Amino acid sequence: MRSRYSAYALGLIDYLLATWHPSTAPGELELPPQKWIDLEVRHTETSGDAGIVEFVARCRVNSRAQRLHETSRFVRQDGRWLYIDGQTGDND
Repeated sequence: MRSRYSAYALGLIDYLLATWHPSTAPGELELPPQKWIDLEVRHTETSGDAGIVEFVARCRVNSRAQRLHETSRFVRQDGRWLYIDGQTGDND
């Protein structure tokens, strides 16, 4: 999760696509102009090769603060964790 956040912050589209599960990965990815400023991982759990990460990521878009609160699902394949999907919402 932290490496995907870093990839978003650095605009590393190839890395993001490479760490996305093929069954849910978009064919192309375009990142909006935003500056990522903080990541808080709130909860993680694993069960075998399945994992869940709840996080809050903060960014600035056009000088306005925004945040993304997501619970993401991952699966481990060939020793690598791949992003499946996430459910967003404000669960504070």
